[in-house]
Amino acid sequence: MKTCIKGGLVINPSTKMEEIADILIEDGVITAIGNVDEEGMNVIHAEGKWVVPGLIDLHVHLREPGFEHKETIETGCNAAAKGGVTTMCCMPNTNPVIDNECVVEYINTMAKRANGVKVLPVGAITKGLEGESLANIGKMKEHGICAISEDGKTVADAGLMKKGMSYAKPFDLPIFSHTEDRNLSGGAMNAGVNAQIFGIKGIGRDAEEVIVARDIILARTTGAKLHLSHMSTKGSIDLIEMGKKVWGMNNLTAETAPHYFILDDSILGDYDANKKMSPPLRTSEDVEAMKRALKEGIIDVIATDHAPHHYDEKNVELEKAPFGIVGLETSFALSYTHLVRTGILTPLELIEKMSYKPAQIINHPAGRLEVGAPADIAIIEVDTPYVIDSSTFVSKGKNTPFNGMEVYGDVEVTLVDGKIVYQK
Repeated sequence: MKTCIKGGLVINPSTKMEEIADILIEDGVITAIGNVDEEGMNVIHAEGKWVVPGLIDLHVHLREPGFEHKETIETGCNAAAKGGVTTMCCMPNTNPVIDNECVVEYINTMAKRANGVKVLPVGAITKGLEGESLANIGKMKEHGICAISEDGKTVADAGLMKKGMSYAKPFDLPIFSHTEDRNLSGGAMNAGVNAQIFGIKGIGRDAEEVIVARDIILARTTGAKLHLSHMSTKGSIDLIEMGKKVWGMNNLTAETAPHYFILDDSILGDYDANKKMSPPLRTSEDVEAMKRALKEGIIDVIATDHAPHHYDEKNVELEKAPFGIVGLETSFALSYTHLVRTGILTPLELIEKMSYKPAQIINHPAGRLEVGAPADIAIIEVDTPYVIDSSTFVSKGKNTPFNGMEVYGDVEVTLVDGKIVYQK
């Protein structure tokens, strides 16, 4: 049956459209946008709501295979749908590692058994994430990886990283770089005044910025597509700006996450491990730098780095707890509340960073509301506030620093290929 999404504010960055219109869906594809006669159709009323291309999250840890007590592909897909995310890229630090076509096929199979949200595996750069020799990137590409990454680790050997970039380039695979020099990290929060006050060992900005600089230089040399993950420092923003504006690198993109443009390291005073992530929360100056970078287009994408952990793993001393927080169910609301309602981004700019631009980076056909495009769509109510309650999360992970925060931007319906995968 045909479906008509009726009367919503259609926001589509690919055509700069921002107007009230209907959307007609047939066989999972958008076939008309405008004034649609809905007689005889399945009608989804969207009056007074945003209708946007489904969000695309480039940075998600689904934990399966190997860590199903934290999350599974099924529960991660449920969380994504509730957050308006219709496509997500899952990171390779599983057990076994996503470093061969067999694990890629396993993830593809398990994703098909879930709710329909599209799961795109990210292959490891090196075998076993051990940083010693390249994984079989070509074979993984044949089976559907969308990028390569060593996420959770960094390829410490610059020569091997350069080799990986050179190998990925002809496959048109972006490299998602986890920027952390392990020789410069080792703490539990940002190094600075607050770490000294709280008595917690700190992680300096240089741990991130050294690898940001290195990988920008290597991408300039090789011409490979470099996407810098979870940027957190002002220094990293300065380096990216140099790469883009001084060196003219159109093969360079970067992301940040909501926690880096909302929170700073002063909140660690309660030693809550749900506020511990890698890279760590930085200073208020870094938070302002992230906002500026988003506004000026230096940062291209908002991703979550969704990293679920079991309650028992986080319910320990801060120093002993694993890094990471969940984000799939809160990313839109946090971003809309703190970027659009504050005037930093326009609605079009926000959706561009959460859907259209991520699709471009991974060469994905979604991320746009156009005739012929997949009917991956989120319908969102943006005018009524609600309070984030982690006990209602459908993700297995409840580890969020935003529990109890009032936000706007409640996802009401999510469709993938025209099929409703979430309805409030």
